[in-house]
Amino acid sequence: MKLRPFLFFVLSLLAAAAVRAEPSAAEQQAQQHAVDTAAAAAVATGRAAPRPPDFLEHIVDSVLELFDVRTSENTVTHYVIAALFLVGALLLRRALTNVVFKFLRRLAAKTETTLDDKLFPAMEDPAATLVMVTGIFSALKVLKLSATADNAVGYGSTVAFSLVFFWGLLRAFNAVLDHLHEIAVEKQLGVAAFMPWIKKSLVAVFMVFGVLLTIQSLGYNVSTILQGLGIGGLAFALAAQDTIANLFGSIVVAMDQPFKVGEAVKIGAHAGTVEDIGLRSTKIRLADRSLVILPNKLVSSEAIVNLSRFTGSRVEQVFSLTYDTTPDQLEAIVREIRRLIEGEAGVEAASVQVYFRDFSASSLDLWAAYLIKDPDFAKHLAVRQRLNLAIMRAVETHGLDFAYPTSVLHLDGPVAKQIAGQK
Repeated sequence: MKLRPFLFFVLSLLAAAAVRAEPSAAEQQAQQHAVDTAAAAAVATGRAAPRPPDFLEHIVDSVLELFDVRTSENTVTHYVIAALFLVGALLLRRALTNVVFKFLRRLAAKTETTLDDKLFPAMEDPAATLVMVTGIFSALKVLKLSATADNAVGYGSTVAFSLVFFWGLLRAFNAVLDHLHEIAVEKQLGVAAFMPWIKKSLVAVFMVFGVLLTIQSLGYNVSTILQGLGIGGLAFALAAQDTIANLFGSIVVAMDQPFKVGEAVKIGAHAGTVEDIGLRSTKIRLADRSLVILPNKLVSSEAIVNLSRFTGSRVEQVFSLTYDTTPDQLEAIVREIRRLIEGEAGVEAASVQVYFRDFSASSLDLWAAYLIKDPDFAKHLAVRQRLNLAIMRAVETHGLDFAYPTSVLHLDGPVAKQIAGQK
């Protein structure tokens, strides 16, 4: 960029501002009247016109003192210093973007975390804009402007610095939220599905907060605005209480993480696979392939059984043998069944229990209980099938029979005698 045409342009603007800054006697009287009126209004309302930031005035005063500028009128020295502020801001902005942030990006590439890789590029534009805003308003503060223009500079600098400050915070805030979203996705956390709308909600709150603080910095009382927002918020809450209840329900689900998309769950009377977790509802695909949509306020209040997070599954079985089985045969088959179950790789050996438990109406009952280590349902069934087949072969090998419900009818009297005679 060629600086000479730019300098001529800047000097022309500053000269025009200087001419405008030296009004006639009538204009001075009108401006003084306007200033007095504004001061009286400020006293009446309790709101003072904003001043440029203290650091800006300190910079300008230090430079003027360095050049020993003490006159209250605009001189060539004022114009030169104002132009130097603008040129210096341009040069500093270029050095900041091409040297400082370039070095920071190289430094961030060497670190393990990816947060700085997002944070430094996000802060580059706000930092460069801050330098330019400082240079522009420093140049304006050097010049001796009219009361109206000086008041406008005060308002402009307050708004400009507030916007740049909150813009930088917003960019940094977005970078941190994006980093947290990546971590949630990488670790497959349940909150990952909620991060986009969580980000939007937090950014909206942050922007409202920034606007209110900017208005407060201009001297306005924001309590009236907040009171109006409170009344409007109450009306909105009453009109949309179900929606708000579902929203808070989704927040509870995001915080507790009782299930993830793809897991099998049972919520109330509904059992199926989670297909989607939204702001308002959760979608579950049932076993018959139908889709049920549950409001999140119901999901957050119901007992949730996560069928995909078993740490193991317990099996309890009863084997019934016929009454012609002898005690020695019972002891032998109990030992054999215990050995078979303990020898199964998918069973936790310490959990195995096998006993001759009951004399039932038509059978001798053996009771067995054990814990299958793998929570996968298909593997659970495969282990049970292998053990059941092995137990059937063991019963057959020992010459025993499984019992089934039977009954014996004893006949007496003439009918019995008649049947006996027929035989």
